[in-house]
Amino acid sequence: MANWNDPQPSRPGFGASPSADGRAGDRAGYDMGLRKHMLSIYNYMASGVLLTGVIAMLMARSGMALTLMGTPLRWLFILSPLAIVFAMSFGRDRFSTGALQAMFWAFAGLMGVSMSTIFLVYTGESIALTFFATAGAFAGLSLFGYTTKKDLSAMGAFMVMGLIGIIIAMVINMFVQSTAMAMAISVLGVLIFAGLTAWDTQRLKQEYYYLAGTEFAGKAVILGALSLYLDFINMFQFLLSFLGSRE
Repeated sequence: MANWNDPQPSRPGFGASPSADGRAGDRAGYDMGLRKHMLSIYNYMASGVLLTGVIAMLMARSGMALTLMGTPLRWLFILSPLAIVFAMSFGRDRFSTGALQAMFWAFAGLMGVSMSTIFLVYTGESIALTFFATAGAFAGLSLFGYTTKKDLSAMGAFMVMGLIGIIIAMVINMFVQSTAMAMAISVLGVLIFAGLTAWDTQRLKQEYYYLAGTEFAGKAVILGALSLYLDFINMFQFLLSFLGSRE
């Protein structure tokens, strides 16, 4: 959920038309630019998810996932994507657009290696079913976030706090090993990332108003794709934990 500071200290009111200020242009031009901007974000996000899935399947079918699971090297592939997310989020001003693109593809590839082990735990049919269920839910939630006139920023802040709580609960459950707690974490995780999907979509749509025509616009596409990718992948993993059929 990469987030960055707005170049402007204020946002336009909900439902307000953008002004023809030389950057956004007239309403028709602004709307066309916004659609192009959001489509670029979705294209990067979907391509990243596809790359992750392809690498995960190839790793599983080749037997490399099983080999990786039994070595300490797996921690490198588990922690490396997290390191890249932090680097992209906090170093966005230092990195060029090209560097952020390379980091995004590296992140998606490493996630594929990390997630390849789910094919050793769950059946392929249940993974596919959960993936399509997640895709459908993501599409609906993102559409809601894009079209709603309601300000979702308060909900987004609440979801972020819930996410912190979920992370703490997951760490605790590593020692407690409670099945009931694991199930509760999965259910709450799905709800939290569902809310974050809608909020992130609205946030990215709003930010375009200030980013159109600026040098940061290209970076915003990559960072926006990262945000939605993380929402999708996390919602998928939490759904799989209680919808997936084990091998």
